[in-house]
Amino acid sequence: MIGCKKPYNPPVIASSMNYLVVEGVINAGSDSTVIKLSRTVNLSSNNTKNPERGAILTVESDQNSVYPLTETKPGYYKVSGLNLDTTRKYRLDIKTSNNQQYLSDFEQVKTTPPIDSVGFTVQGNGLQIYVNTHDPANNTRYYRWDYDETWKFHAQYQSNYISNGVAVVNRTADQYTYYCFANDTSSTIVLGSSAKLQQDVIYQNPVTSIESTSEKIETEYSIQLHQYALTGPAYSFWENIKKNTEQLGSIFDAQPSNIMGNIHNVNNPAEPVIGYVSVCVVQTKRVFIFNGQLPNWNPTYPYNCVLDTFLFCRPPMCQNDVKLFLVPLGSAVIPVYEYPAGSHAPTGYLGADIDCTDCTLRGSKTQPAFWR
Repeated sequence: MIGCKKPYNPPVIASSMNYLVVEGVINAGSDSTVIKLSRTVNLSSNNTKNPERGAILTVESDQNSVYPLTETKPGYYKVSGLNLDTTRKYRLDIKTSNNQQYLSDFEQVKTTPPIDSVGFTVQGNGLQIYVNTHDPANNTRYYRWDYDETWKFHAQYQSNYISNGVAVVNRTADQYTYYCFANDTSSTIVLGSSAKLQQDVIYQNPVTSIESTSEKIETEYSIQLHQYALTGPAYSFWENIKKNTEQLGSIFDAQPSNIMGNIHNVNNPAEPVIGYVSVCVVQTKRVFIFNGQLPNWNPTYPYNCVLDTFLFCRPPMCQNDVKLFLVPLGSAVIPVYEYPAGSHAPTGYLGADIDCTDCTLRGSKTQPAFWR
């Protein structure tokens, strides 16, 4: 039976197609509009990032007003707050570096209602973060959310000492590497709809979950939620994307289907373009969750950390572990405590791998401006 097995690589895996992917919304309010352009890559490719550089992007109104975007980093195009007339329609014009032009359909501005609240519920294995919102005018009905999250975490051990290349010395205040900040952005599609309800109310719509063992909630955690009002066709597009990317894999899941957005190649309408450009006033809300609000959970550290003893004179040959392992600059072993601790000169130090003592390997010591 083993000899009968042969790997099968479908033709799509080796396809040479690299379709344009357009991500972002035209923000009709005072916040910036950011559009990300990239190209699809083969399933078998080791490269997962393929930004579309050097394009010319403009936002156009149905009265021929034009607002240019500037490429701020490869594949990212930005314009400051547009404050658009909400009674007009707008579209995105893209001219790529290979002289292809893509236009999105004209879309009416959707006014997104404010986010009422962002909260969480404690579950047996972690947190479920949710959002509440409503539209008193019953005009929105279709919603999408994404988010940025930031958390404060610490290394497994606090190192009080550092090498100066000659000896082990006390760290200065700016040399401590115990507390750091890390961040991430949403990678799933979060949707909500009140189309089947009498009132346009979204109550405790799930946004994301955090496991009880996650470092994200060991100290302090913050999430900034962005809320977008969608049209019916835009909601259908994102729902289809979600089914194709997150809900496939078993015989009970939906079958893959064609993804039709509202962006088209002017000279080749048959070319697939992945994306849907909506126009709305984006609403945001930031909340903080503190460890003291949660049960007495024990986050799991990502490395297997142990303390070891490093002596100035290790029997029987009186090997100087400190000089050999702790003093060399760039050493992977970091001194943590004096061994033994006391007023007398130490006989050595307790030390640990740099992964277990230096939080800057996975984050930054710079506190974000919004942190409190």
